Amino acid sequence: MIRIEERDERIVRVDFEQEFPEDEECEVAETACLWQAFTQLQEYLEGKRQTFELILHPEGTEFQKAAWQALMEIPYGETRTYKQQAESIGKPKALRAIGMANHRNPIPIFIPCHRVIGADGSLTGYGGGLQIKRTLLDLERRTLEKQRETELQKAAQ
Repeated sequence: MIRIEERDERIVRVDFEQEFPEDEECEVAETACLWQAFTQLQEYLEGKRQTFELILHPEGTEFQKAAWQALMEIPYGETRTYKQQAESIGKPKALRAIGMANHRNPIPIFIPCHRVIGADGSLTGYGGGLQIKRTLLDLERRTLEKQRETELQKAAQ
């Protein structure tokens, strides 16, 4: 289960079920913003959407916001290493800080921290767990493969 939180018509948080604070009370409401986020997330998970058209408002330090912006620039179906992400914001030696910023990403999936992998190509930590990270990366890879197959078939006709 995923919980999406919005404030002032901006998405501010996404939590996976294992991250829900047990003692936290929250208002359950169906707003236009949440409905749009839910719909786009569902389309993404069905392989029908590659980009999100939502207003995101992650709260964090300036460094974290720069790291999260760099995540937004990783194309669908591609991955980057922590080093590549650090270099993209002009902080090539800030690998651990990048890892911590990604770990603190308050809006996973919409801000695709799942697209960052270890230097050796291995999957590294993910708030929703490595199985979810692997599933999201596989979903994107399969979606792009299907698109390429369809394009090749059209070109061959």
